[in-house]
Amino acid sequence: MEEHPNARLIREMIDDPVRYEVDFVTDDVEWHFIGPIPPLHSKAELLARQAAGGSGPQFKQIGQTTHDVVANDGHAIALLETTFQKGDENFTYRTAEIYHIRDGKISARWAFAEDTEAINRFFAS
Repeated sequence: MEEHPNARLIREMIDDPVRYEVDFVTDDVEWHFIGPIPPLHSKAELLARQAAGGSGPQFKQIGQTTHDVVANDGHAIALLETTFQKGDENFTYRTAEIYHIRDGKISARWAFAEDTEAINRFFAS
């Protein structure tokens, strides 16, 4: 069976994270983060966060594995495992990311993690 176009959209975004803020989201996107970070409410806000260093200059994403992406005409869900590095410390966590898709672009995103507190501690330090 052929993969749903919205699943392909999410896989393309995951494979090319530099492009996502320009090519894969609507102008009025709502982007929700894990933990206490307030959501962003536009492509412009998402671009500004990326320009400012995203998670912060001390953090470097060194790996991401896509376990699965499922989709229908209005939604997609990606199961991901991501590793960040800070100095000599590596931190790996798993998420389910839920996307609303409108006109072939992401209009909203939420991420839920297996251990939100561990993620908050790592990125707060």
